[in-house]
Amino acid sequence: MKKINIIADNNKKSLFIKRIIKTINLKNINKPNLNIVIGGDGFMLKTLKKNKVKKKLFYGINSGNYGFLMNKFSKKLLIQNIESSKVTTISPLEMSVISKTKKKKYLAINEVSILRQSRQAANLSIKNKSNYIMKKLVSDGVLVSTPAGSTAYNLSVHGPIINLNSNKISIAPISAFRPRRWAGKIVSDKSKVIITNLDPKKRPISAVADNVEVRNAKKIIIKVQTKIKFNLLYDRSASLQKKIKLEQLRKEIN
Repeated sequence: MKKINIIADNNKKSLFIKRIIKTINLKNINKPNLNIVIGGDGFMLKTLKKNKVKKKLFYGINSGNYGFLMNKFSKKLLIQNIESSKVTTISPLEMSVISKTKKKKYLAINEVSILRQSRQAANLSIKNKSNYIMKKLVSDGVLVSTPAGSTAYNLSVHGPIINLNSNKISIAPISAFRPRRWAGKIVSDKSKVIITNLDPKKRPISAVADNVEVRNAKKIIIKVQTKIKFNLLYDRSASLQKKIKLEQLRKEIN
């Protein structure tokens, strides 16, 4: 059944764009279960996670700052842009966190961030299943990033930009002290990354899935959740893959 929902963030610009879209006749758009999401990247991430068990299409319209996951708004070309848009399907990371009192699971579309919780550096071990990637990393933390998130926080900590079709995820340190300047590692998206806090009493850490934080984490297990697939729509002239390639070019120039 063809159904179009308009979901807007609760700010002036998003609500203004929503009012404009409501004046446009969208009935002829041939995209089943279409959701038009108006906001920034953070609002899109929040919206996707709320709809993780439903097969829907998401067309983002940027009303935030950069809007890497979104499209530019054009009242004149809106119907044409949506009709000619192409689907990009992505799967999130699943983060399982074991703390003192509980074990919980969260989804991360961009990245999982492991961060020191005090003034002292974190002491971490990193495994891929039973094989050590790093027996002891002394750092401010570590990031595990999807290809879609590799141009976000991951790029800020000098992690690699990964192509969407690479079947890889990135593990990047944050201010590595020992081994100094460890560059991290790119691993298969079939990996199970296990990060353990080697000194939880003296050097507590937090685990963050996109923007959801769990404090005093002892062990974090991260894998790509292939059972969940988000279908994002992008204008032909500005696909997610093109945006990633543009960021790669910018990084090389800089």
